[in-house]
Amino acid sequence: MSSTASRRSEGWPRGVATRRGAGARDEVRHVARKRFGQHFLADHAVIDRIVAAIAPQPDEALVEIGPGLGALTGPLLERCKALTVIELDRDLAARLRRHPGLTVIEADVLEVDFRALAAHMGRKLRVVGNLPYNISTPILFHLLEACASVVDQHFMLQKEVVERMAAAPGSKDYGRLSVMLQWRYRIESVLDVPPEAFEPPPRVDSAVVRMQPLPADERVDAQRLRELVTVAFSQRRKLLRHTLGRWLEAQGPHAAFDLQRRAEEVPVAEYLALARARP
Repeated sequence: MSSTASRRSEGWPRGVATRRGAGARDEVRHVARKRFGQHFLADHAVIDRIVAAIAPQPDEALVEIGPGLGALTGPLLERCKALTVIELDRDLAARLRRHPGLTVIEADVLEVDFRALAAHMGRKLRVVGNLPYNISTPILFHLLEACASVVDQHFMLQKEVVERMAAAPGSKDYGRLSVMLQWRYRIESVLDVPPEAFEPPPRVDSAVVRMQPLPADERVDAQRLRELVTVAFSQRRKLLRHTLGRWLEAQGPHAAFDLQRRAEEVPVAEYLALARARP
């Protein structure tokens, strides 16, 4: 979801994007594009609460993904004075370039190197955004690779996805996404957002999540962790001896691990311990 619509701040659009031809008085509405997953944030009270949760400060390396029409961009820029935005929509990117203080990266976020961006800015990043719900999980995994270059992340996501991200072992929502994010982030749901806060309204409830990177455990083999977690959750109903057990046997000797459980019963710490063990 690209964020958008309106802010009371001078210079930012109220609800729709418009264009004027020379001498023309007509306004052309920017139509949300389904292929970009655009649902523009339009509730001022929700916007204010999101900005308060982010609490941007001057001189921070703040990066917004999917600014859309600037619903969050305006109030963020008021506080931090300089902001980098990543926008795929060519028309919206052109509009954003008109605003002083904005650095616009017109690109697919999945192709942006956030580690290189942090190096270029000379500081760790604070990343925010109203993410396109149709590719939110790929974006989260893409950013995971740059975790060490990030101070924190605040994202609007489908509420169901946030619940999966923050789920505890033993719950129905606990899965691969939970494990792969919780091993590198402290995750907290900070705000629920109803569909009517957007234009057009999505068919799902939304939530804002705060993600704070945890210290890296250099002993964990990230590739091994990805593989074993994927195998473990490949058949959730089966005991791990039928899935992960076979994978571990093929890998060679491994640390003692209780395979008489289902994948959702295993805490993150135990997956990490297994990923630290060398075959």
